[in-house]
Amino acid sequence: MFGKSLILKRFTRRSGLAAATLALATAFTGTNANAEVTIRIASDTVGPPHPAGIAMMIFKDKVEAAIPGSKVRVYVSASLYKNSEAIEAMTEGNLEMAWGQFGKTAMVDPWTNVLLGPMRLTTAGAINALDDFESFKVVKKRFNDVHDVTIFGSAHLSFYMGAGAGFRLLSPDDFKGKKIRSMGPAENAMLRAFGANPTTMAFGDVPPALQTKVIDGLLTSLGGWNKVKENAPFYSIAGINGIVGDYYYIAGSNKWWAKLKPKHQKTIGKILVDEVLPWAKRANYCNDKRLIDKYETKDPSKPGIYIMTKAESSALGKKLGNATSDWIKENTPAAANKWVDKFAEEAKAAVAANPPGSSWLEKTDCAALEPIFQKYTKK
Repeated sequence: MFGKSLILKRFTRRSGLAAATLALATAFTGTNANAEVTIRIASDTVGPPHPAGIAMMIFKDKVEAAIPGSKVRVYVSASLYKNSEAIEAMTEGNLEMAWGQFGKTAMVDPWTNVLLGPMRLTTAGAINALDDFESFKVVKKRFNDVHDVTIFGSAHLSFYMGAGAGFRLLSPDDFKGKKIRSMGPAENAMLRAFGANPTTMAFGDVPPALQTKVIDGLLTSLGGWNKVKENAPFYSIAGINGIVGDYYYIAGSNKWWAKLKPKHQKTIGKILVDEVLPWAKRANYCNDKRLIDKYETKDPSKPGIYIMTKAESSALGKKLGNATSDWIKENTPAAANKWVDKFAEEAKAAVAANPPGSSWLEKTDCAALEPIFQKYTKK
């Protein structure tokens, strides 16, 4: 699907360190120095019941079961590294893997902004086609060539990325003058177009910021909103990717991977590519569905998840204009500009080729996934 043979030849765990250094690292990270395979996964997202958090725990359980003595440590909410820091750590061979987000990684490489933008991939099938985009492959190649990091593939944020607050964020006027958490600088451009005061913030900092009124609201996924709904009970979405368009990447350090035994490369690659990532995409779709089924409201004056009408979402789109793509072009190297346009073209084509209801994701039996949600939520 995305060059398994190349992936399975590229990666490996760190080389041995002096005993004192390794002991210190173990004390800080909780890794097992005696394990033949040790993997730390750094992420800005939260843990279960968020589908990405569950997917990382499934990966942990499957790897540890398949490779006796292996240890997988999952660090969520930027508790080990923020996304941009994780890339640098993987480049240096000081981190094995990251479940990252393109928008949050722009600080270390602005080319990741190429794949951003609201109101682009507006169907489930279009989002699922991302890995086949030429623009995605360009960013993937850059990770390898510039950062010595391989992207295994993408996973989905909530299809219904939206805006949450203690009041309804519905029209551009509702955003005006409000301090709103964003996930990265590209979203800041959109918020400024609405008249808001954007604040880029890791999700782990969001709950206390909402509680103390440091921020008035936030942009997040449905899974993220589920973690803060007590402090931001009003959540608005403008259709699939109507307010925010961003995606996860799952990546690993080439230095780490290159030192793994071939049999361990094969095992880890198969678990991640063939099992965990497809499950994560289904789980994301079903998590959206289960939350909407539980919390949707048809009355925007009441708390809950409100799906905007076409007229309401169009008003946001009109106010946004080209603010996001213009900002991306202004803040990326000139060579990246054509890929900003290419992503927009590929997104438009993917939406046309994958109308609502046509994706295999939309045929997922969500009831079959419920026991897994329950299992990892209780852990």
